[in-house]
Amino acid sequence: MLLKNNRQRFLGLIIAISLLLLLMCTSIVYGYTNTTWKMIIDAFQNNDGSNEHIIIQTVRLPRALIAAAVGSSLAISGVLMQTLTKNPLASPGIFGVNAGASFAVVLAVTLFSVGNLQAFTWISFLGAAVAAIAVYVIGSTGREGLTPMKLTLAGAAISAMFASFTQGFLVINEAAFEQVLFWLAGSVEGRKLELLTAVLPYLLVGWIGSLIIASKMNVLSMGEDVAKGLGVNTGLLKIMVAVIVILLAGGSVAIAGPIGFIGIVIPHVTRSIVGIDHRWLIPFAGILGGILLLAADIMARYIIMPQEVPVGVMTAIIGTPFFIYIARKGFNAR
Repeated sequence: MLLKNNRQRFLGLIIAISLLLLLMCTSIVYGYTNTTWKMIIDAFQNNDGSNEHIIIQTVRLPRALIAAAVGSSLAISGVLMQTLTKNPLASPGIFGVNAGASFAVVLAVTLFSVGNLQAFTWISFLGAAVAAIAVYVIGSTGREGLTPMKLTLAGAAISAMFASFTQGFLVINEAAFEQVLFWLAGSVEGRKLELLTAVLPYLLVGWIGSLIIASKMNVLSMGEDVAKGLGVNTGLLKIMVAVIVILLAGGSVAIAGPIGFIGIVIPHVTRSIVGIDHRWLIPFAGILGGILLLAADIMARYIIMPQEVPVGVMTAIIGTPFFIYIARKGFNAR
């Protein structure tokens, strides 16, 4: 269903925001510990220190907020990457973000015996940034400068290299494998609100920055030569996109580990709803990304209850068929 005018799009945005808020509340209410909607209100107005109130405030509320923030960030990163590379299968992983973050964490655990989740956050953020910068530098070499094809190839090469290094270190150190396995699978379970507040300033800069460059992304989607002819500094714009992707995708991986497919699936779904105008595409994608990750996280609690499936596994289950469909259809990521 394509929303054809701004009035329809604005109404659709309101509905999407309402659904996001509803899923956040649902995420807080439902889980292994039985709670009710009334308990949510009591937990914040008349907290009596009960086990249910503690779980709502310290476990489920942070989990819902983190899922919404991470899903939104990954989806917006996917939109920017697909437009920049003109590759319909592009996602934050093409910048080597997931692979770089994973390698940095495994390296820290293996060589320095780091075991604190808070430390994982900053180490993975650093690894994601280093990998993304390496991809950008390699993709910019040569006479033609930065091109979508060179960026894609550089991202694939860096991702493969870091993934191989990660596997090598895990084979050598089985203890490290056990320690980081759950983080490598991608999860928002057990994350504290402090992790989100530490990375939130970077995510906010990325969200605001993506909205600021939205109109220029519309021009870039028509082709680099056209963009240059219309006065857009494409070199500066590409650098800005790279920085925003590092902030959003790197921050997301730092909090929740490498969660895949949201950055691939949501941009295509959003284009089918609002078209290719990035002024609408970016905010819609952010909201729908949060909705998808929240829904996947809620489902992950019930698959093998009382145990939980890492949400990264759920997004893979949801996203793999869609990925295959995109690959077969060869959609044009404009």
